[in-house]
Amino acid sequence: MGTILQEILEKIEEWLHLAEKKQPYVNPDLDPVLLVPGIGGSILTAVNEKGHKERVWVRLFAADHEFRTKLWSLYDPSTGKTMSLNPKTTIEVPEDRFGLYSCDILDPDLIIRMNTVYYFHDMIGKMLGWGYQEGTTLFGFGYDFRQSNRLQETMDRLREKLEFIHKASGGKKVNIISHSMGGLLIKCFVSLYNEVFEKYVNTWIAIAAPFEGAPGFIMDVLLNGVAFVEGWQQDLFISKWSMHQLLVECPSIYELMACPDFKWSSPPLLEIWRKKNDSFGHSSVGLECYGPHNYVDVMKDALVNNTVRDYVTFHGPIAN
Repeated sequence: MGTILQEILEKIEEWLHLAEKKQPYVNPDLDPVLLVPGIGGSILTAVNEKGHKERVWVRLFAADHEFRTKLWSLYDPSTGKTMSLNPKTTIEVPEDRFGLYSCDILDPDLIIRMNTVYYFHDMIGKMLGWGYQEGTTLFGFGYDFRQSNRLQETMDRLREKLEFIHKASGGKKVNIISHSMGGLLIKCFVSLYNEVFEKYVNTWIAIAAPFEGAPGFIMDVLLNGVAFVEGWQQDLFISKWSMHQLLVECPSIYELMACPDFKWSSPPLLEIWRKKNDSFGHSSVGLECYGPHNYVDVMKDALVNNTVRDYVTFHGPIAN
């Protein structure tokens, strides 16, 4: 109880700007570090036509409604981008605190700690204690995780970030720490801009990077949606169905599917129990298994009639 009260008091002080956190120690000799989060690990802000900004990912209050009205998207194959269904809304990633704000606490309004949204928070705190300094030796790179990991705009932003860090740190090379899908983003950058990577990067540490895909997670997401929180907290957060409707239009999700050419020691399988009727009307249930080479057809069949009727009901037809 004492710990919870302390967290509440610290949060109130932060809101009212009553207390400024002073960094006890700065080590100028440290090499700069760039933190790159995984899928869902970046704050996303909706900006309307008047320039008003509102955090839509992550938030707990009015989460599902704001998520549907501002973040639901449609993939445009002609541009390779996923765009918001709301034509008056654009999605941005905040750059506050040299990019660290977007991948620190994903819902900064929370009074009581929830580990689900404390993304790089503990790591950032530890590194500041070791002598790293925001804007000199510690940076973050949040990104619109709906988009393809090789989207040109994202690649350009990452190149600019590396150039900025190089200058801010006095010409030092950066050490990158990526988590999960952030590893795929960095891998795309290495493939497309190898010379730039060699010029500005010293080391790259990839934590839990799904280089050969994340088949279990992706198959579940595409068929059932995904819940990022468990238990009673789900009532405050985005529903699995709402998340499903977003992710089926995100190219980054399909880039996480299992690599069919990888030499799996035990190939990932999609297993489905199906009910069948014979010519005499007798029913039976059988288990069907699909591997990386053929479960795509199952996904297509499952999603062929997928629609976003709720958006049309609440907001009218989607503008062409």
